[in-house]
Amino acid sequence: MTPGINLLKKKKIKHTVHSFKHDPSAGAYGDEVVEKLGFPAERVFKTIIVALDGTPKNLCGAIVPVTGLTDLKHVAKAAGAKKAAMADPKEAERATGYITGGISPVGHKKRIPLLLDALAMEHPTIMVSGGKRGLEIELSPEDLIAATGAKVASIHK
Repeated sequence: MTPGINLLKKKKIKHTVHSFKHDPSAGAYGDEVVEKLGFPAERVFKTIIVALDGTPKNLCGAIVPVTGLTDLKHVAKAAGAKKAAMADPKEAERATGYITGGISPVGHKKRIPLLLDALAMEHPTIMVSGGKRGLEIELSPEDLIAATGAKVASIHK
């Protein structure tokens, strides 16, 4: 198991783990989840790590639907920063303890603030990475917030 799944178990947060054989040639990991697990695309979310105010170590996680784009201006505003940019993948991996394409919003190595896109609240459950490619966690948005302390904000385009 991964740190994220272990944390959910420890906190007794209701969740379901789904796994599939990851194809290393797959470019869009979210699309692969939709295709292999048959989960509705609008309920599959990805965790994007961003650097705030041009500081590589001032990170924030944005949990957004795989069906759209992340609005970095909205992320910056919701995080109380002036600007946001995609974090360097190595910094993201170092802070979260997960590899790119498998970054879970749960169980990060270093605690970073998280923003959950408001669209998640429209669904009974959503799917997020379980901490490695080919491993997904299904849980309610409310339970994800309880597990991570994520703040809800409209951060999609």
